[in-house]
Amino acid sequence: MVVEAVAERLEITFRRPLFRRYEIARGSGRSVSGVQSSITLVKPLTYMNRSGDILASALRRSGAQIDELVVICDQLDLPPGTVRIKRGGSTAGHRGLESISRALTGERFVRLYVGIGKPCSRDRVVDHVLGRADGAEAQRLRDGLRLAADAVLRLAETTVEEAMNEFNQRGTHAS
Repeated sequence: MVVEAVAERLEITFRRPLFRRYEIARGSGRSVSGVQSSITLVKPLTYMNRSGDILASALRRSGAQIDELVVICDQLDLPPGTVRIKRGGSTAGHRGLESISRALTGERFVRLYVGIGKPCSRDRVVDHVLGRADGAEAQRLRDGLRLAADAVLRLAETTVEEAMNEFNQRGTHAS
């Protein structure tokens, strides 16, 4: 949803390369602070836990280097609407991140986490992650998606450290 929001803002369209298991969109536009930058967005069409399968092809096609890669993923441990940026670190059992780490043979890529909050009980995690929120939680998630799109655009124009300083402030989340 975040990459779709970025594509919409930049008015670029996803296309599926022939025989590929991902969609790609390229473009440029003005970011949050008005700086012109170019960006390539990739949306895997695999299961989340197989996200790494498309990386080699997508990186070749985009011409991007691993150190330019930003992986966007949900995070149960963050409140809905919260955004955090991090370089490297553990996968913390996130199967999509594990797949990407295996494909890249390392964990130094940048992650942009979008908080979705925890369900009331552990046995409801799958329904929580795949389901639809309602009410105030749904609004916080929508605000968080907008904030995450802002973060992606900011990462395209500045250093990871500067973006982290801007988006990782304690209590930074969509209100």
